Amino acid sequence: MRFLGIGDSCDLGALYMRLVADGHEVRTYVGEPLAQGTMAGLVDRVTDWEAELDWIGAAGEDGIILFENVAKSRGQLQDRLRKDGFNVIGGSAYGDRLENDRAFGQRILADIGLQTARVEEFTSLVDAEHFLARYPGRYVLKFNGTNFGSRDNYVGRLSSGQDSLAVLQSKASQFGEGDSFILMEYVEGVEMGVGAYFDGQSFVGRACLDWEHKRFFPGNLGELTGEMGTIATFDRSEVFFERTLKPMAPLLSAGGYCGYINLNTIVNRSGIWPLEFTCRFGYPGFAVLGPLQETHWADLFAAMTGRPGRVQMRPGFCAAVVLTTPPFPYDRKAVDEPVGLPVIFDGGLTPDELEGLYYGEVGVSNGRLVTSGQYGWTMVATGTGTTIGVAREGAVALADKVVVPNLRYRRDIGCTLIDGDFARVDGLGLLG
Repeated sequence: MRFLGIGDSCDLGALYMRLVADGHEVRTYVGEPLAQGTMAGLVDRVTDWEAELDWIGAAGEDGIILFENVAKSRGQLQDRLRKDGFNVIGGSAYGDRLENDRAFGQRILADIGLQTARVEEFTSLVDAEHFLARYPGRYVLKFNGTNFGSRDNYVGRLSSGQDSLAVLQSKASQFGEGDSFILMEYVEGVEMGVGAYFDGQSFVGRACLDWEHKRFFPGNLGELTGEMGTIATFDRSEVFFERTLKPMAPLLSAGGYCGYINLNTIVNRSGIWPLEFTCRFGYPGFAVLGPLQETHWADLFAAMTGRPGRVQMRPGFCAAVVLTTPPFPYDRKAVDEPVGLPVIFDGGLTPDELEGLYYGEVGVSNGRLVTSGQYGWTMVATGTGTTIGVAREGAVALADKVVVPNLRYRRDIGCTLIDGDFARVDGLGLLG
């Protein structure tokens, strides 16, 4: 099969490498100038993705275009390419709006019957100041659109809302025309997500459950990052899926959606509280799913484009630990940090260990594997097992074998689940 990957930072580089290893042809387009070294020497690169459309089209049903992110109106582009007869997996314009327009996403979730926390949307700092003066409370501040990153969001701690207001005021100079933000009522509970593949008409295979660890430091401290690690499983997911993502199927179909979609939530004694959609392949989301997918990536993508085939998931848990280097959780546009740091494996790696590593922002320079890219998402170490404890021990042991100057990662991924959060979710009757 032939695959054309389109993105800014080569987020799916490890996935492309697995497609190549399975004998498929892969070409990738990387739009961000600072990411040109990512996957260099590991995956074929092109400078003009439109020039590759004939190459993809010549493969017929065996040609698939993979979109990595929701930036730069790429959902609309995907819709257009599908109308032109191409097999496209990634998202859609509707998916872009679900993710980037948070107030819209909450309205959709309420319309399908989910309970939602109070959400107020603002385009004016003054209006937000008046709202907080009238309705003081603990809020989660989130910015809409692609001009802000995960680290810009803020989970309020004060019942007065003054900390959220202070963060807003500190970022006032960053607001551009058309930018907006929301204040969402804070909900206490266990954070967990549910995700599944959607083929344009229906969901494919089983849904997964995931527990992300977003803070930079253990103890839920530090910056909100894209993600520091995750625990995931396809087991016992049906009940949660039926109460959350499954009712979205008609809307996703009408919106031309084709790709992976995830819904993040908070669960407590009052039920399930949806937070936000991720309407694309997540990083390291695809890495934590890969070890639990018995079906190879190419066969999964073929099934998502109308080809016959059964999608099989493995039992058990997978743990993913994100290995980062400076300037993470910032980027090199904000913080000047070098690339090209050597990546070495202590004592070498077995084939199984190599399979458990998912390269991120790395590339080959002068015959050596080195760091690259814009953010410092260096790679992801994974481990699997019949329990969360076994999976996390395997992931941490593999992470400990990676040697890079100033490498940082969390060694506590999954610990809060083991200490009681998983039992709390089970006690709420949300696991099948």
